[in-house]
Amino acid sequence: RETGQPGNGGGGGTRGSCAPAPAAALPSPLARPPGDDTEAWNLSITFKVTKLIEGQEQNHQHWLKLSFSRRDAQPTESEKEIYNQVNVVLKDAEGILEDLQSYRGAGHEIREAIQHPADEKLQEKAWGAVVPLVGKLKKFYEFSQRLEAALRGLLGALTSTPYSPTQHLEREQALAKQFAEILHFTLRFDELKMTNPAIQNDFSYYRRTLSRMRINNVPAEGENEVNNELANRMSLFYAEATPMLKTLSDATTKFVSENKNLPIENTTDCLSTMASVCRVMLETPEYRSRFTNEETVSFCLRVMVGVIILYDHVHPVGAFAKTSKIDMKGCIKVLKDQPPNSVEGLLNALRYTTKHLNDETTSKQIRSMLQ
Repeated sequence: RETGQPGNGGGGGTRGSCAPAPAAALPSPLARPPGDDTEAWNLSITFKVTKLIEGQEQNHQHWLKLSFSRRDAQPTESEKEIYNQVNVVLKDAEGILEDLQSYRGAGHEIREAIQHPADEKLQEKAWGAVVPLVGKLKKFYEFSQRLEAALRGLLGALTSTPYSPTQHLEREQALAKQFAEILHFTLRFDELKMTNPAIQNDFSYYRRTLSRMRINNVPAEGENEVNNELANRMSLFYAEATPMLKTLSDATTKFVSENKNLPIENTTDCLSTMASVCRVMLETPEYRSRFTNEETVSFCLRVMVGVIILYDHVHPVGAFAKTSKIDMKGCIKVLKDQPPNSVEGLLNALRYTTKHLNDETTSKQIRSMLQ
């Protein structure tokens, strides 16, 4: 699956009046253009949605305000504990993306060592090149564990009773912003990983060489960095086409299964609401025309795809069934309306990392849209 797949990589709240509700903030991208202090990041949109969740008839109007300003969504006192914990993780996210983007691999040294197995200098050179790279891969893997813990903390805060998912997104804007930032990072990480075969090649060479060293009783400096148990877990992680998405999907599924006293709708409605908000912003010319920076569009697209995938893994019948609260045809159309090169990775994420796409309950139209 690793080499065979190309690519990179809701409900309304009740207010009782038609006055705009407080903002459910979605954040600026991590990879924002340098020096860009206003522009799309200072964008606010308020719009009315009469039926965000398909299949739910609403007799009143819902208002959602979306803010893209970096100065918005400061945590309230009740949010601060979770916010601060997640913020520590997110501060390292941009550095992780930069390290992954600059990852070049040790392909040349490995080829030389394999072609000249009797040349000890070439063997040492290849090993010396691979060991620090495996240190980077270890850092990426450990960050995925930190990100998983951060996501579970946010899910706990955004789905707790007695508030509805939309009320949570309105009340806890700072946490909603962090949730979206995690999804944006995740899709970006997986896009970069999927287009870099050096990652798996380097790690495979490292494991083969380490195994050979053990058989020959040769001390290996890299083994202290990544022992056999950790190497096994890292191997499973990097074998996934989209390892970060897989980590978050598993974490969301585990969160739901461990919190049986919490209605599953608390989680799925939170996800479907965010998907609907992103879709409406992207498909409505009035709102889309206010995006003067394409990175804002990319951010919304990644968040939309991320929440769809999580929803599909958590909901019993998934995101593609007729009873789904996500308008999948609308979401796919939004993706297809973008320049093809910019969204192929996101379409591949829907094709290959969702759980229910090939179920009998998925319409032929949706399947054909993703072919």
